[in-house]
Amino acid sequence: MASSIMDAQLPFSLDKYHVSEEYGFVLPAPLAELPPYYQPWMDIARHVTELIHSHTLRSHIHQMPELDASFLQNHRELRLAHLVLSVTTMGYVWQEGENGTVKVLPRNLAVPLWAVSQRLGLPPILTHADGVLANWRKRVPEGPFDMENLELLVTLPGGDSVRGFFMVTLLVELAAVSGIKAIPDVINGVRRGDTETVTRALEDIAEAISSMTEALRLMHTYVDPAVFYGIMRIYLSGWKDNPSMVEGLVYEGVQAEPMQFSGGSAAQSSLLHCFDELLGVTHEPHSGAFLTRMRDYMPPAHKQLIQDISSGPSLRRFVLGQDSAPLAAAFQRCVSRLLDLRSYHINVVSRFITVPAARARQLRSRGEAGQEDTLSKAPTALEERGTGGSGIMSFLKTIRDRTKEVSLPPSDTGS
Repeated sequence: MASSIMDAQLPFSLDKYHVSEEYGFVLPAPLAELPPYYQPWMDIARHVTELIHSHTLRSHIHQMPELDASFLQNHRELRLAHLVLSVTTMGYVWQEGENGTVKVLPRNLAVPLWAVSQRLGLPPILTHADGVLANWRKRVPEGPFDMENLELLVTLPGGDSVRGFFMVTLLVELAAVSGIKAIPDVINGVRRGDTETVTRALEDIAEAISSMTEALRLMHTYVDPAVFYGIMRIYLSGWKDNPSMVEGLVYEGVQAEPMQFSGGSAAQSSLLHCFDELLGVTHEPHSGAFLTRMRDYMPPAHKQLIQDISSGPSLRRFVLGQDSAPLAAAFQRCVSRLLDLRSYHINVVSRFITVPAARARQLRSRGEAGQEDTLSKAPTALEERGTGGSGIMSFLKTIRDRTKEVSLPPSDTGS
């Protein structure tokens, strides 16, 4: 096998990793329509929410023709097909809630979803790469990239909060673009021993991470915690580490035994994986194993980028080996901003999961419903877990604590 770019010592660049200069990991200009042959998929995917509400999505899917996915011709067509088929799958599985799950995904949905997934190198379930990176369009094409001008291509139950959740997450991805673009400068600068280039690039990365935190703050404006917890979460949940579907799901026509796949998770975003590998953050075995597994839910080129950053020269060792206060300060600023982001993420998860979970338990124990019906009927299986199946708060706190450990000794930062 040919040596990687890292081994060959050629200048490191983002060219081969499907990273856009303007959009980073976000898919530029996703298609909104598939070729006419695939209209039955689009017709159902565009009405998943209404069909779930009328309890008729499953019956509509049973009547759907089994279409041949091999006519899909390019990456954008495959990404849209994966998005619409996986959103339809989530609706099919969770139509009747956590106590009305199914054991089998019918072949007219399972076979094409599997075929598209194989071609893309993605799992046959809704991922971050689908719901966030490939599920957007501008209302006014020449208009700004902001909440008012963005809409989803397909959606799930939860109304404006679903749009808010996916679009805010998209804006977090976009806020990181300048930081992702600076990574090659760091790697090439370390190789050349160019402290000034590395320092400038690290300052860009610190600024980008700070912008990610600012974008994440919009979650409080655009997403209702009761709707997220009580309605949305189940449709983002998978069939691995989920008490509602212990065995997993049979993909009819693909394999006779059930398969298990995790639901969507922030851990499926390539952003923090890249920054962790660059800064030298190493996670404890349990959390690290989960994060590593989440890389299988990313487009393969993005996963490869993370692996190649990881096999590059040690930035932290380089910083410690230089007598440069500006370099040390820039590195430490990256670590501090990453800590701030992770601490804020814990705050968000507390507001959107921990607090509503406690309230839901309280309402159920009292037998109350009424105004807070959304919460009282919330699924119970994932109360303390993320949609990806992780024990959410302990997981996030462990990751934050491991991030602290790459901080430079006080003498090296000039403090």
